[in-house]
Amino acid sequence: MERKFRILLAKPGLDGHDRGIKVIAAALRDAGFEVIYTGLRQTSEQVVAAAIQEDVDAVGLSILSGAHMTLFPMVLEGLRRNGADHILLFGGGIIADSEIQMLKDTGVSEIFTPGASTQDIVDYLNRVLPKIIKDEKII
Repeated sequence: MERKFRILLAKPGLDGHDRGIKVIAAALRDAGFEVIYTGLRQTSEQVVAAAIQEDVDAVGLSILSGAHMTLFPMVLEGLRRNGADHILLFGGGIIADSEIQMLKDTGVSEIFTPGASTQDIVDYLNRVLPKIIKDEKII
């Protein structure tokens, strides 16, 4: 039996727009992922705690509030501080190309901007997560 990947989706900060993340949650679920959606207005600490408690393989953040340069690093640091830096962090939002590279340099795996299809996200996770899981088992 093939293992299902567990994905936590979160809307950190004060952003109250969640239509997009609900579409992504449905697409990931339909593609065979186990999806946990934390809901709106989560703190970075709540996201990290939920990721650890749910034993997820990846966390996806949706940030449209403009606070991405603060919230992504806070979640990354929380994961590292709690020994969960093996959890892949990806996300999306309205983010400038120059900021995307800065976020990737800090450890964010991938950023999907408006126009990315749900299939792009599914394909990315299906390509990257098996490699990460395989590497974890080797160690």
